[in-house]
Parts: sequence; structure tokens; C-alpha cells
Amino acid sequence: MSATKAAVPPKQRPDDAADRPVDRRRGSTLLRHLAIVLVAGLVLVGVSYAVEPFRNFQLATVAAYLCATAGLTVLTGLNGQLSLGHGALMATGAYTVALCQNAFVDRGMTGGWLLPLSLVAAVVSTVAVGAVVGVAAARLRGPYLAGVTLAVAIVVPALAVTFDGVFNGEQGLSVPVEPPPLALGPYFPYERWQLWLTGAATLLALLLLANLIRSRYGRTFRAVRDDEVAARLAGIHVARTQVLAFVVSAATAGLGGALLAVLAQSVSPGAFSLTLSLFLLMAVVIGGLGRLTGALWGAVLLVALPDLTHSVTEMLTLSPAVAQRLEGNLPLAIFGLTLIVVMIAAPGGVQGLLSRLGRRLRARRS
Repeated sequence: MSATKAAVPPKQRPDDAADRPVDRRRGSTLLRHLAIVLVAGLVLVGVSYAVEPFRNFQLATVAAYLCATAGLTVLTGLNGQLSLGHGALMATGAYTVALCQNAFVDRGMTGGWLLPLSLVAAVVSTVAVGAVVGVAAARLRGPYLAGVTLAVAIVVPALAVTFDGVFNGEQGLSVPVEPPPLALGPYFPYERWQLWLTGAATLLALLLLANLIRSRYGRTFRAVRDDEVAARLAGIHVARTQVLAFVVSAATAGLGGALLAVLAQSVSPGAFSLTLSLFLLMAVVIGGLGRLTGALWGAVLLVALPDLTHSVTEMLTLSPAVAQRLEGNLPLAIFGLTLIVVMIAAPGGVQGLLSRLGRRLRARRS
């Protein structure tokens, strides 16, 4: 036995040789993701100089929503858990960043490191809430799971009204944010700075999610989604995997809510109602479940829909009361209609349709 070991140098052992390709694949995947994020960041900076300030604000809002839709894609698309409460998780992150920023102002603290610290606190608090909900969700299936997350979507905004001494009730809280650094110039547009902030945070979150999906954790997520019994027989701890998926999804939802609060510089219960949770779920389904690029299409739809609704109501000659009622209910109707059309024409969502068209074009060229 010892002679056999001595005959084979350690660096040439079969186990080591089998591990090296895996390490190389992981390294190449990480480098590829880093390159994509770097290119996306450069494109975002270039676009921020090419468009007007309002479009910069819209792009920043898309980036904030993208954090939530990407996390929900991991939870529902990759792990198979249905959540109707992600709007409440976004509210948790939004109120946390508001409380932190107001506490810093009350203590006279200033500095560019305060906002990142508040965002980290928002993610941590949402992870704690997500862990509690995830432990309960791991014991439930189907409509029972949807019912628990639905209760979360209703209870969390109601807490802001109940404890109005802390959360200021329906009026909500302001979110004080420092202006852009002086190094960028005295006339640097604030909307461009908002886009840079949200874009950097979102790209970092997407980088982490993309590498998580391609890791063994992503494979266990998909195994549990496809067949829990087979996953359990393969040695996967199903409940722990489901809790982990919920915690990851909650963290990104909290970051998205915090970024929305920073953009609006305020937070209130009305901004994170049950309707937002329904919109998030429909957005990831329309964009394409299980794909981060599908989450991007869903985030774009979440921002484009209010503009479309406003344009439709402006084209119609209606009384102010009817126009207000229509503008409040029309987005949900358009979302539902879009969902029906997409599910009939492209069951894989927008990204699935684009992928299928791309494969057909490559097949024709070959």
C-alpha cells in the first residue's frame, strides 16, 4: 500500500486530477461573470451620460426592482417555492434603511460610508425575517405556502401603521441621502448619481446570484424543485435547501426595497402593498422563470407599466374620479392580460421566446 502511494506523486493522484477541471470551470465561470458585470457597468455609465435625468431615474428604478425579481426568480423558478409576500420583504429593507439614515442624521454623522452601511443593515434585517418565514415555508406546500407568504404581505405593512410612533403610520418616513461627492463636480446630476448607486448594488447582487446558481447550491435548488423525494434519497437536506433559497431571495428583496426607498427618499406602507407582491410574481413569470435575464425583463415591465397606464388614461376623455379609479386598477388588468398572452404564446416567458428564436436563427445559419 505504501509503495503504491509512493509510486504516484501527490499531484498526479486520480482524485486531484478529477478536482482540477472542476476548479478550472469554477474559475472560468467566475471570470466570465466578472467580465459581464464589468461590461454592463461600463455600458450603464455610458448610458447615464446619453439620456436625460428622468430616464436615469427610471433606469435606477429598474435596477432596484431587478434585485427583487432576481431573488424571486431564484426562489420560485429554481427552487419551486411560491411567494406572495416579497413586497413585504422589500418593505422590511426600505424601513430599515430609513431608520438607519434618520438615526445617523440625528447623531450628526456624515460620510459616504453611511449609506452602504444602511444598505447592509437592510439586507441583514430582511435575511432575519426571511429566515423566520423560510423555516415556516419549508414545512408547507402548494396553497398553504402561498397562504403564509400572503399573510406576510398583509401583516408587515400593517405593522408600520400599528406602530406609528416608530414608523410614522401612513405618512411614512423620509430617507435622507447625501448629495453626490464633490469630486464628481458641483453640477453633477443627482439622477445620474442615483443610477450609479443602484446599478453598482444591483450588479453586485446579480454577480453573487449568478455564481450561486452555477454552484452546487444552485444544483441542489433545482434538484429539490424537480423532485423532493429523489433529492432526499440523493442525500440533500430538503428543508435546509428551501430555507437557504428563501433567505437568499429575501436578502435581494430587502436590497431592492432599500434602493427604492433611497431613490424616492421616502418610504410608506402604501408603496409596498399586496399589489406589489402580485406584480413581482407576475413579472418574473412573464420575463421567464429560472433565468436572471427573465428577471430583467420583468423589472423593465414593472417600470414601464405605470407610464403605459398614464398614457392610456390621458388619451381617454374621462372625469377625474373615473380616471383615478382606472389608473389604479388598469395596471393589474394589463399585467394579467399580458400574463395570459405570454403563457399562451411563450410558456417560457419573454426570455424563453428570445432563446428559442436565437436557436432557430443559429440553426438556419448552420
